[in-house]
Amino acid sequence: MAAQGAPLTRDHGGGLDAARAQWGGDDWLDLSTGINPHAYPIPHLPPTAWTALPDTGAETALIRAARSFWHVPEGTGVLAAPGASALIAALPRLAPGRRVVIPHPTYNEHAAAFAANGFEVVADGDEDALVIVHPNNPDGRLWPDRQAPFTVIDESFCDVCPDASRVAEASRPGFIVLKSFGKFWGLAGLRLGFAIAHPDTLAPLAEALGPWPVSGPALGIGATALGDTAWAMETRARLRADAKRLDGLMERHGDLVGGTDLFRLYDVGDAGAMQDRLARHQIWSRIFPYSGSWLRLGLPPTTDWTRLEQALT
Repeated sequence: MAAQGAPLTRDHGGGLDAARAQWGGDDWLDLSTGINPHAYPIPHLPPTAWTALPDTGAETALIRAARSFWHVPEGTGVLAAPGASALIAALPRLAPGRRVVIPHPTYNEHAAAFAANGFEVVADGDEDALVIVHPNNPDGRLWPDRQAPFTVIDESFCDVCPDASRVAEASRPGFIVLKSFGKFWGLAGLRLGFAIAHPDTLAPLAEALGPWPVSGPALGIGATALGDTAWAMETRARLRADAKRLDGLMERHGDLVGGTDLFRLYDVGDAGAMQDRLARHQIWSRIFPYSGSWLRLGLPPTTDWTRLEQALT
C-alpha cells in the first residue's frame, strides 16, 4: 500500500517521443530533466575500453577518484553501478521489515521499487527503513538529520551543494548514500552511479550486480571526471548563475517553490496550460500527477536562452 497521494507510477522527465507525437517538430529543447546542459567533455579513451572486459585496475582508479571527490571516510566502501537506478531497484531486497518511510512528494522510483518488493510505503512514521532524496526532487528541500536502522540518502543532485552531503555518516552499517553521475556531469547516457556505505552493507549489493557491472568507457570517463575538481568548481558557479537567471525569467509567470541549481520548481497556477504554451515552441517541461500547479524546468544550454525567453514573452 502506498501513502495517500504518493503515486507508484514511474513518471519521469524526458519522453520527447510523446511530445513530438502531440505537437510535432524535431528541434526540441528538453528542459524536463535536471541534467546539466553542458556535459563533461568526453576524454580520449584507449580502444581497449571498448573491446576488452573491464579490468580491476580501471575499477580501482574509478573508486579511488570517487573516494577523493566525495571525501568518503576511511573504512567506508564505494560500489560503482550501471546507474543509480540499478541500485534503487536492488535496495529493497536489503531492507528489514515490510514498511518503508519515503516522505512525499519526491522521486517516485524509490516508492515503486519498494512496492514492487512487497513493502507498504508510508510518508512518515518511525520505521525500520527510510528513504530520503537529499536535496529533494522536485522541490530541492534539504532534510535535517534523520535516520532509521536502514537508511537510504539519495544524493543524486547533491553535487551542486557538496557541503550538504551526508557521506560522512556512511560508515554506519545500514546507512547508504547514493550518487548519480548523470546529473551534475551531464552524462546520463553513460549509466554510472555509486553506493557509499559500510562494506558489510554493500556486499549483497555487489553480489546482486554481478561481475563487470560498469562498462569500460564508464570506468575511464568517470575516473577522469571525478578527478577534475577545477571543472566541478567552475560548473557549480555557472549553474548557480543560470538558476538565478531562470528564476528571473519566470518571475512574471509563477512563484518559486524551490529546486536546486540544476532544476527549478514553480507554482504557475495551471501547469498543464504552461506546459502546452512552452510545447508550442518545442520546449518540453515537467509537470506532476499529484499537482495541477507545479512546473519544473531544467536549465537551457547557453545557445538556447533566447529561445526560452521568446517562448515566455
